[in-house]
Amino acid sequence: MKVAVIGAGTMGNGIAQVFAMQGHAVTMVDVSAAALERGLAAVQGSLARLVKKGSIAAEEAAQVTARIAVATTVDAARGAELAIEAATENPALKFEIFQQLDRACPAGVILATNTSSISITEIAAKTKRPAEVIGMHFMNPVPVMQLVEVIRGQATSDATTRTVMDLAAALGKTPVEVNDYPGFVSNRVLMPMINEAIFCVMEGVATPEAVDTVMKLGMAHPMGPLMLADLIGLDTCLAILEVLHRGLGDDKYRPCPLLRRMVAAGHLGRKSGKGFYQY
Repeated sequence: MKVAVIGAGTMGNGIAQVFAMQGHAVTMVDVSAAALERGLAAVQGSLARLVKKGSIAAEEAAQVTARIAVATTVDAARGAELAIEAATENPALKFEIFQQLDRACPAGVILATNTSSISITEIAAKTKRPAEVIGMHFMNPVPVMQLVEVIRGQATSDATTRTVMDLAAALGKTPVEVNDYPGFVSNRVLMPMINEAIFCVMEGVATPEAVDTVMKLGMAHPMGPLMLADLIGLDTCLAILEVLHRGLGDDKYRPCPLLRRMVAAGHLGRKSGKGFYQY
């Protein structure tokens, strides 16, 4: 299958790698040539680690890399049988990309989005093929994490859902079907927990290290909520909480003022070198 992945960032290059490892021809698209270069380097680094661990042979790693082409315009998705958007979590940007994909891809081609919170129904409404628009929400890091949250919009067809569920399973992932409500399941459950952990820090209940230790050792979480927030990106956490707060209208989703302050200061977690921890 020919697959187009729009966005060469952490999620986009991970999705490209997973498809290429299963033998699919992938075109990774990004407006930034530098981002494409970084994306390919990230894939090569990930594959090199797999070779070092003995999970795959060096020849296989080279074949996987060879299956990934790059392009700087969405028109490169024209020949794809599936297009997956993995751009920044910005509604206006995603709407524009889907309008471009709708023009570039032949009728019947499935257009998927890796959004973590934006309405699939709203995205689909920007196209002339809402029945073929679906959420395909991979988890970070994509090559490692098992889950793919498959989100049906208001108009997503049964056939589109079946195809994407089967495709995710063929990638070696575990697909879970959910419906299109703010935050879906993953972030509707996760983000209030992260937000409450930030309130605990703001109110002086405990230090970030203490909060994370309680959740790791007491609740068997592999990573504490504040370290996880740093990994996700505090700006992304804030954006998702705002989607939940606006979409559900309940103050229990109100973003913690400390989270807003940290994002305003540019303390975004791992990607900026500082969040609740130093990197």
